[in-house]
Amino acid sequence: MTSAWLLPEHIADVLPAQARRIEELRRSLLDRARSYGFELVMPPLLEHLDSLLTGTGHELDLRTFKLVDQLSGRTLGLRADTTPQAARIDAHLLNRQGVTRLCYCGPVLHTRPSGLGSREPLQFGAEVFGHAGLEADLEVQELALDVLQAASVEGLVIDLADARVVRGVLAGVPLEAAALQQVVDALARKDAAALQVLARDFPAASRDALLRLPTLYGDAEVLDEARRVLPQRALINEALDDLQWLARHLQRDHAGVRVGFDLSDMSGYAYYSGTRFAVYGGDSSDALVRGGRYDEVGAVFGRRRPAVGFSLDLKQLAEHAPEPPRASAVRAPWGEDLKLRAAVRRLRETGETVLCVLPGHEHEGQEFDCDRELISIDDQWVLRSL
Repeated sequence: MTSAWLLPEHIADVLPAQARRIEELRRSLLDRARSYGFELVMPPLLEHLDSLLTGTGHELDLRTFKLVDQLSGRTLGLRADTTPQAARIDAHLLNRQGVTRLCYCGPVLHTRPSGLGSREPLQFGAEVFGHAGLEADLEVQELALDVLQAASVEGLVIDLADARVVRGVLAGVPLEAAALQQVVDALARKDAAALQVLARDFPAASRDALLRLPTLYGDAEVLDEARRVLPQRALINEALDDLQWLARHLQRDHAGVRVGFDLSDMSGYAYYSGTRFAVYGGDSSDALVRGGRYDEVGAVFGRRRPAVGFSLDLKQLAEHAPEPPRASAVRAPWGEDLKLRAAVRRLRETGETVLCVLPGHEHEGQEFDCDRELISIDDQWVLRSL
């Protein structure tokens, strides 16, 4: 018999020390987004399924928990990604004509974990709607780097890619959806043997370019090599020009961040429409941040607006960011003395953490780092260092 207190697989409680770390990160990241002019939104966890999944693709459908609404009988979904909700808010509720910057932070739920991770990420994200230029792409990438630096993550590497490269390579190649998915999967694995088989009937220029894509990753020389070996097609050249522009600005303004390229990175191929990026750092082998341009995301809501953004899992970030020093606190005895209680209130009003020791628990250890205590001297309560 299963114990009643056991949680579902890949679902876990967050205990005090880690919860405090995640909450500190949440506040820090939201403050950093606000410093860029992003406005906070709080979409619902639950929506009608047709609204939640329209235009998002098969992959998100598989990751979404579904249930029946007892009030309406309609099928509902528990969000697996907040980006479509932000697009709906931009398109229907705000309905602005100019640029809109939105950020959010809240739980999402996945039917299956990504790797060994949680099925209940705490997703933080930021989106810029209404600007098609590279300035918005750069702003989003810089914010992504800034929030990781605010979390004290070291050794940051940003890998740039562009969905238009593969689209340009495959332009004119008649492919059904299933065959295209096989090509995408092989590129994601950098499986040259599989690509050789899949591309055997392609036109020579597209076949040769496709087989070169898995080798086009590394530093800035990748772009020069791509210009040499890939077909001279407008879509490809435009993508390479944009990647070069972004890399030049990132290298100039973020000297401590390494900029790389992976032109066969196919994560979210069906979703992204242009430049895309992933940021690595700390001791994590997985990307801490993923994002890019997805100009089609609002079309299903009746407003096809340019859009670019990113998201990350705060729980994952907390695991790989360095542990901050413990905040200091004040230890105080519990008592009914009016002067003692007034002293405790004054300290808390100034932002101090004051831990009142309850009667009978004077010798218990505490999680908080109490480096001072309140003591009574000459009928006055004063702080003393421990």
